[in-house]
Amino acid sequence: MLRTVEGVYQNGQIQLAELPPDVSDRAQVLVTFLEAGKINPKQLRQLIDQLETIAGIQQGLAEVDAGQTRPIGDFIQEIHQNYGISG
Repeated sequence: MLRTVEGVYQNGQIQLAELPPDVSDRAQVLVTFLEAGKINPKQLRQLIDQLETIAGIQQGLAEVDAGQTRPIGDFIQEIHQNYGISG
């Protein structure tokens, strides 16, 4: 899982703007220091979104590699049955 959270470094400590609810007590983190005033908040949000998208794609590919998926035909058949759609 990749989750990006904004924060502030001050007096030797990092204060996060939020703490995701699914973070364990000993979670690994990466910290990137940004130059004040040189980062456009809109561009930063877009970059964060792109990183989270890449992480999601990587997770999906790992699930495919681990055999944790099912054939599309099975999925379509289940949808047809659940919603009364004739194929």
